[in-house]
This record gives sequence, C-alpha cells and structure tokens, in this order.
Amino acid sequence: MSYVPRLKEEYNSKILPALREEFSYSNPMEVPRLKKIVLSRGVGAAIADKKLIDHSIEEFSTITGQKAVQTISKKDVASFKLRKGMPIGVKVTLRGYRMYEFLDRLITSALPRVRDFSGIKSDGFDGRGNYNLGIIEQIIFPEINIDRVNRIQGMDISFVTSADTDQEAKSLLTELGLPFKKK
Repeated sequence: MSYVPRLKEEYNSKILPALREEFSYSNPMEVPRLKKIVLSRGVGAAIADKKLIDHSIEEFSTITGQKAVQTISKKDVASFKLRKGMPIGVKVTLRGYRMYEFLDRLITSALPRVRDFSGIKSDGFDGRGNYNLGIIEQIIFPEINIDRVNRIQGMDISFVTSADTDQEAKSLLTELGLPFKKK
C-alpha cells in the first residue's frame, strides 16, 4: 500500500462527512476541497543583487521539497530601475501529497513557532473561497537553518479551494486545522 499524508486521510475520513452534513450537500463531489497552495515572495532588492533570487529559490525549495521558480517583471518601470524580463520574485505551487505535507508542517510546527501567536486572522478571504496568509519571517520553518539566512524576509501563502463562498472555505480550513483567531 502506498503512503497517504495524514491530512489527506483525515479529510477523506472525517472532514468530508462533517462538511457534507454541515452544508447539506447531496453529492460528495460538492464538498469543498483544497486544490493547491501557492507560496510566493517578491524580492524587490534583486534589482541590485541577483544572488537574493537564488537564496530565495533555495529557501523555498528547502521549505516545500519542490523546486521554486523565479517570477519575472512584465514591463519596464523607470522609477524602480526595472526592465522587462528581470527576475523580481519567487514562487512555488504545491498540489497533491506535497500540498498536504506542507500544510501539516505549517500547522503543527511552523505556526506555533511564531512569537506571541494567538491564531491567524480570518479576514484574508477573497470572496471566492480562497484564503491568503502573510508570514513575516521565513525562520519559523524548522527546515531553515538560521545561520545560513542572509536576510529575514516574509512570504505570502495562498490557499486555493473549490469552495464557492468564504464561509465554506473557512469551515474547510478550520477542519483541516488552521488556527483562526476567535472573535
């Protein structure tokens, strides 16, 4: 038998029936699911120092276990000394088992390492069932060796779901274990 991530197993056995009952779906395919997780970082200082992109790619690859790609500028911006085609950021898209493994590590080991952590804000929903979360420091991930970090940088994490409303998406992410703040 092949390996199945803990959260994927939990989704199939507990979360799917709970959400189906909560929102009274007639078909199990209507139940919202997590499609992908996208990690991204804008590296504006990469205009002056090209090595910052390489460091960010290395960090993202270490955190996610998947090779990150650089994002490039789409147009010239003279005030930022930016030319079309210059690398200005890094992103990685996680799907399937790697997505569930990353989410599990984020919930169980990374978020609890945030200083004075009391939960994540619930106002990051976009109206279409997706959630965006900003992390201030990359050193909350245990995979990152703090001695090898040259700059403390943040990142954006986007959770893309198949939910139609923010309420359904919040229920899904809460069931998966994201610790939202209580109002």
